[in-house]
Amino acid sequence: MKKQIAVIGRDLHADNELLKEAEKVGRLIAEKGAVLICGGHGGIMRAAAKGAKSAGGITVGILPEVDKTKVNEYIDIAIPTGVNQARNMTIALAADVVIALAGGVGTLSEMCFAYIYHKPIIALVGQGGWSEKLADSYIDEKRIVKIIPAHSAEEAVELAFNVIETKKKTL
Repeated sequence: MKKQIAVIGRDLHADNELLKEAEKVGRLIAEKGAVLICGGHGGIMRAAAKGAKSAGGITVGILPEVDKTKVNEYIDIAIPTGVNQARNMTIALAADVVIALAGGVGTLSEMCFAYIYHKPIIALVGQGGWSEKLADSYIDEKRIVKIIPAHSAEEAVELAFNVIETKKKTL
């Protein structure tokens, strides 16, 4: 089975530098043969999917609404849920690992679901948002999963694949 990596982050207010980094993350994920999972909309999600498609990758958009035409043009497989932001749990559960870039409350929700379900989380630092705030820490006192900081798209994707391989060996 192919590895599945979720890329999460801002839908709105993402600057060009952040979008370029997200596109690079998506491209690197596809170049290494993994499937990119995201929320299927704009901002970070669109940029990451664009990057994955540029490298011939497979993209999956897990949508909050029931209308799958609301998906961005770089998504191969649209999964409409009709559960609004509750779809964030599905994104986390579908992923082997989550890469977070910046992000607001939606990204925080996705990170929390990943944390609850023991999914590794890589947080790109240097762009602000929740990924920056939570990098190199635990979300709560349960200390379920330490959020791993990364300082570049390359490092984030490399860490993601390393974590997947390490986790596979411990099962």
